[in-house]
Amino acid sequence: MDKLAGMAMFVRVVEIGSFSATAEASGVSPTMVAKHIRTIEQRLGARLLHRTTRRQQLTEVGRLYYERCKHALAEVELAEASASELQASPRGRVRLVAPVSFGSQTLVPVLTDYLARHPEVSVELTLDNRVPDLIGEGYELGIHIGDIDDTGLVARPLQPYRRILAAAPSYLAKHGRPDHPEQLNAHACLGLLYWRRHDRWHLLGPGGEACEVLVKGRFTSNQGSALRIAALCGAGIVLQPEASLADDLAEGRLVPVLPGWSYKPTPMYLIYAQDRRPTAKLRSVIDFLLEHFSAAGS
Repeated sequence: MDKLAGMAMFVRVVEIGSFSATAEASGVSPTMVAKHIRTIEQRLGARLLHRTTRRQQLTEVGRLYYERCKHALAEVELAEASASELQASPRGRVRLVAPVSFGSQTLVPVLTDYLARHPEVSVELTLDNRVPDLIGEGYELGIHIGDIDDTGLVARPLQPYRRILAAAPSYLAKHGRPDHPEQLNAHACLGLLYWRRHDRWHLLGPGGEACEVLVKGRFTSNQGSALRIAALCGAGIVLQPEASLADDLAEGRLVPVLPGWSYKPTPMYLIYAQDRRPTAKLRSVIDFLLEHFSAAGS
């Protein structure tokens, strides 16, 4: 006899309380119910129920088997429900949180492409540089830059976050171009306030050479976009994400400084709660973002 059918019948017998009532609820004969239970007991080599004319009681083996059967049947139900969900069309609202610069400069264009492909899904994007509390704040997905130590989250690695140096041609014409990071301390460097030590830049160069340089400047801000504008106005050397500066570099409004060097790449992750039953919309967004931003080989 089918094992799953037998397990389901055994659970029903325990929860309903009698063979006859279980038979009536299942649309089979009491003899068939008894046959299921007898087949399991023969297979296990142990009695599951103490049966009397008035009632039945689980044996120690029966109690353990009952708990395991409930768990196994729940997993089967979950697997089938998940498979059906994944075949459904993505629909509904997805709440997503991401850092300000990456979210506005790089993520938004990808999300608009996603929305064009999935007309029944809407996206609510929050831009925030704080470490996100997905569950507490009701977000389904997040982009996190930096290390992850929350074991309650799934963290899928994305391309590392890379920041580069640039300045306006007018600034370099007036102050000269540094040849090595150690010369940056003689320049006006535009600092980002939310870095723990915005006056120290940790740079990596050709061949993995590392250099930590103490920088100074007269202009700092808590927003990278403000530092970019200051750099365009000739206020100093900026250290910002590649994507944030790409258009300015392409148009010549900014030029690379120390092009062989960059801020040490920071790990970046797509994070979400350990949801045992992902919805079609959530799965589709995760797959789409990984397709665009996944780290090589992940």
